Amino acid sequence: MISEGDPGLSKLASSVLSRLNCLALVAARPSLPFAEFLVQRSAFDEHRIVPRDTETRTFLHDIPILRHAELGIDPADSIARELGNRKGIVVEGIGIIANGALTVEQAYINWSSVFHSTFIKYLEDLLSHGFLYPGEAKVFEYFRTEWLHPLSSNGLVFRDGPISGKSEILDELANVGRYTVQRGLVDSFFGNISYSDGDLIYVSQTASSLDELTGCIDPVPCENISTVGITASSELVAHRRIYETTGCRAILHGHPRFAVVMSMLCEEKELCTIPDCWRDCVKVRFLGGTPVVAGEIGAGGIAKNVPPVIGETGKAIVYGHGVFATGRNGFREAFQSLVDVENWCRQEYFRLFDERHTSS
Repeated sequence: MISEGDPGLSKLASSVLSRLNCLALVAARPSLPFAEFLVQRSAFDEHRIVPRDTETRTFLHDIPILRHAELGIDPADSIARELGNRKGIVVEGIGIIANGALTVEQAYINWSSVFHSTFIKYLEDLLSHGFLYPGEAKVFEYFRTEWLHPLSSNGLVFRDGPISGKSEILDELANVGRYTVQRGLVDSFFGNISYSDGDLIYVSQTASSLDELTGCIDPVPCENISTVGITASSELVAHRRIYETTGCRAILHGHPRFAVVMSMLCEEKELCTIPDCWRDCVKVRFLGGTPVVAGEIGAGGIAKNVPPVIGETGKAIVYGHGVFATGRNGFREAFQSLVDVENWCRQEYFRLFDERHTSS
């Protein structure tokens, strides 16, 4: 058993891992206690958190919670029982714990997924219900004024397109992917990027880290005529159809958190009769001039619904999922669109929050 990090968490992680049929585990307390607040805000007989974002729906389904009172004398036993057939859980007073079947990287991906989903779920709940417990207002003010950093593309260097040559395309994809993570527009594993060069599309591989794309980019035919794209991003079909529809050369897709939160707000929700609006809604809504559509990931509704609406503005938001942005010849335009959409959604979120809760 090899463990590193905070002594208390490291000891707990080793003890939990020894009880599981997997090879890796990550236990960490997030820098913001949003997951902890979700536990406090849930009813005592509730044993799971059910965020509405696509990451949860696709990979986690729901997020089990363990309260401090349920841990018993040996917390590792209770945690291992709950984590035995799940990817990650939230443990009150400890943080997020996630496992990896074979690698630490898998555990990190699962931990990041839980963090991402609880982050979005808390912001969504807070907008609806305001502060419910002591300490929330202080943390939220710190989050709003200090933890969040201004979003911009200042200081970044982009190649002017069209970009020619395999080595230059691969280098630009790696650079822009790294920019996207560094500027907080996407968590490492939550996004994809591609560039169209004649008969080939260079696209990031599925489950690749956008800030470590070297060796993780697949050249695949523009026409779906072979299986060489088997390791490519699950959004490859959507990328292909966006290229076919718009004639652009660059596509950047990320999951900036405020855009995800705002995409799930709908004024017609109470009157809507569509049970799975995230998948089946046919209406095109707008956030600051950016179209919002529904659709499943992969070869599902996204590949059908995004291409028709993205051409006019060069950007589109998918319900609960994230933002697609295009560049006519290079990535400067696409990256700036991602920044602009998230900035607008961030400002609109805080405007709505102040409107609903500050006066009370």
